[in-house]
Amino acid sequence: MTTTTLLMVNQALDHILSVLTPLPAEHVPLLASYGRVLAEDVRAWQDIPPFTNSAMDGYAVRAVDAAAATVGAPVRLRVVGQVAAGDAPHAEVSPGMAVRIMTGAPLPHGADAVVRFERTRADAGDVLILAAPQIGENVRQAGEDVRAGAVALAAGIVIRPPIVGLLASLGYGRVACHRRPRVAVLSTGDELVDIDTPLTPGKIRNSNGYTLAALVQEAGGVPVPLGIARDNYADLHAKIEAGLAEGVDLFLTSAGVSVGDYDVVKDVLAGEGAMDFWQVAIKPGKPLAFGRIQGVPIIGLPGNPVAAAVAFEAFARPAIFRLLGRGGATRVALPATLAEAVENSGRRHYMRAWVRRVGDDFVVTTRGHGVTVQGSGILSSLAWANCLLIVPEDITHLAAGARVDVELLVDSLDA
Repeated sequence: MTTTTLLMVNQALDHILSVLTPLPAEHVPLLASYGRVLAEDVRAWQDIPPFTNSAMDGYAVRAVDAAAATVGAPVRLRVVGQVAAGDAPHAEVSPGMAVRIMTGAPLPHGADAVVRFERTRADAGDVLILAAPQIGENVRQAGEDVRAGAVALAAGIVIRPPIVGLLASLGYGRVACHRRPRVAVLSTGDELVDIDTPLTPGKIRNSNGYTLAALVQEAGGVPVPLGIARDNYADLHAKIEAGLAEGVDLFLTSAGVSVGDYDVVKDVLAGEGAMDFWQVAIKPGKPLAFGRIQGVPIIGLPGNPVAAAVAFEAFARPAIFRLLGRGGATRVALPATLAEAVENSGRRHYMRAWVRRVGDDFVVTTRGHGVTVQGSGILSSLAWANCLLIVPEDITHLAAGARVDVELLVDSLDA
């Protein structure tokens, strides 16, 4: 699929995803399962709740005995016992009787309703019922949450905190989840130095390595930083071998895959495995590489900091989601109103933007501090942005006030 013609973003992404499959399952402790994806169905081996119990503090009664109860004409019942949460009921509710009961306690035999304390009044060992209960009122039936034998949780769902709680209630101390992908992150270029190295003429710090590692972690992968590979065969080959030795599931490289780059990077990647080098209709960025090295998929991202991050969002994040067993959108999308006109050049444009709530709507701007922020080397613009405004390939102009879709880069919107 190597091509010098422009591929559409969806074409490139579809090809990448077509060769990826979810990673095998591993059993992990319940608290380590948060954020992971269930690899198999979870069945309930017993009813949840396991017994019929009270939903309120009050009195367990037979509804028929108190059917005529009102505040003005209360019904008197004899209290024959009490049961607290964690106890087994010993008393039986026979006609004309009641049992004092606490929330979560098993419903005594014979009772079919619970009258909450606020609708009763104690009187000389008896209880006065001030309101007629309905059958089943304030009663949680055995199995009303999950029935024994039913599929309580289907494979493929992302484990959120309530799901952790449900798994706990089902007695699952360990859970089968798709393994987190180990993702090698490798920056290439003679101009790069690490963050603790003083800058000298012609040198820049390796921001891509740290940005991409953080993005991998945010997406649910495990970053395996490989540092910087120089523009020579020996160093790049050694870094690739180091990543393979770490047992990584995906390689990410940045820089060295565009038309104007030194051939050494492309030559080494092609020599190590089967690689395609593409020009993709995406902005910022355009060069992209994809292939396999000793069976491990590799995505070669552009070198400009913003282009690398945008290409990660478009291609690497969906790839990580596929390895995790996740489906669907990788970011939360919102409809918004565009604050100012924007132009597009025929590529899918991922514009850094800021969205905020205004009344019942969301308003999005692509300008920060009154100036445009769309240069592919302006990493501070990505730090400023809380969303990406994605302009489709076939749209060359959007007027102020246009309705657009944005993808959130944050968990919540600031005021």
